[in-house]
Amino acid sequence: MAQKIVFDRVMREITQRKFTIAISHQQISTLTMTMIDAQQEILSVGIVGGGLIGIMLAAGLVRRGITVKVYEQARGFREIGAGMAFTANSVRCMELLDPAIVHALRSSGAVPISIGDHQGEGRDCLRWVDGYSEPSKILYQLDAGIRGFEACRRDQFLETLVKILPDGVVACGKRLEKIHENDLDDKVTLQFADGTFADFDCVIGADGIRSRVRQHLFGEGSPFSYPHYSHKFAFRGLVSMGNALSALGEFRARTLNMHVGPNAHLIHYPVANETMVNVAAFVSDPHEWSDKTSLVGPATRKEAMRCFADWNPCLRGLIGFLPENIDRWAMFDTYDYPAPFFSRDKICLVGDAAHAAVPHHGAGASIGVEDALCLATLLAEVWVSTRGKSSTIRNQAVAAAFDTYDGIRRFRAQWFVDSSRRVCDLYQQPEWADAQRRLKAETCFEEIKDRSHKIWHFDWNNMLEEAIQTYRQKMGA
Repeated sequence: MAQKIVFDRVMREITQRKFTIAISHQQISTLTMTMIDAQQEILSVGIVGGGLIGIMLAAGLVRRGITVKVYEQARGFREIGAGMAFTANSVRCMELLDPAIVHALRSSGAVPISIGDHQGEGRDCLRWVDGYSEPSKILYQLDAGIRGFEACRRDQFLETLVKILPDGVVACGKRLEKIHENDLDDKVTLQFADGTFADFDCVIGADGIRSRVRQHLFGEGSPFSYPHYSHKFAFRGLVSMGNALSALGEFRARTLNMHVGPNAHLIHYPVANETMVNVAAFVSDPHEWSDKTSLVGPATRKEAMRCFADWNPCLRGLIGFLPENIDRWAMFDTYDYPAPFFSRDKICLVGDAAHAAVPHHGAGASIGVEDALCLATLLAEVWVSTRGKSSTIRNQAVAAAFDTYDGIRRFRAQWFVDSSRRVCDLYQQPEWADAQRRLKAETCFEEIKDRSHKIWHFDWNNMLEEAIQTYRQKMGA
């Protein structure tokens, strides 16, 4: 496996780095200079953004012996406690980044989304249910395999994940002000709002949907620098398993179900070691989002109930167990203005900073994990292949690695952004409410299956082999 070969090679070179110690003053002086030179060899990476993808990438780089520093603008890790899920494929990518990531995922309460489906013998299924007119009817089931999706609370996972990094790797309260690229032969300088600076061989923007690094790459006045409203919003919240059982029954409360209907849809699945159920109710919105400074606004349970007033009683019952005051999450993405490139010279984007998508495939973070594995593999190759060489060659190697990453990842990532919009349109077809045209709506599931399989069965091994081969060709190796 190409990635394992590279990783083993890096680890072998680390363990073989030895210095001969002697007691003469001249030899001590020579040793000191040798150690300084060795320290200067180590590739340094600055990551802007301490979300899940930024922390996972940092863990992968630390494991490969690369110096990394993560800067998070918040003063602490206080993610909103919403649920999320990872595909089995992305969990395998986590394992390659650092096995400790998978341990953090599962120790933070991750459970398979169909943990309650004992008839499925541990296999996860996505289920699409009529949420509007025939509440007992399962329209379609798609087998995702054993542990096909693992669901967790975002805040609990991040809290556990950050602990796997060595002390000092993460700095909080560091809001990025500017990036100074200087000359290609120089370091990239990060300037923060508190007046401090930091220099790195390269910088990676993992700062999410409203990425400051993306604004630097495309310009603050460019529409490509910002996400745009998809005209969908979601009421999101957590319901206790006891209340979910009351509203949905045993089977549905303990499994993932997608309830489809006209101009809206609702998904729920168990999280937090099956003690809670994550609920996300998506609604079409013909209006513009009024507050461009915030993607989350206040809402009430009554508003959510009104949006689903004509839907089946079990869903109304589930919504009725949401807290009285909830959040309304605007669904923004990069569909209208996709990034023309993910990297320029020694700066690149990863995860939502590069390709923010609406969450209707339930796999946005999984695509970001693929990004992180690709980048960690390429930067390990840079570090190994440029040791002992000039800073000019190293800088050229970093630029070649980032250009390789852009070429390999951008098409798939933007396809995912587009596909996420498409499946939402299928979930919310007006034909779901029209008995005479309902058959048209039900033909959508073959398309949904094909799109889902393209996400779930991605060949990450081929991605790594192609990345290494392309990078070496660019460097003339």
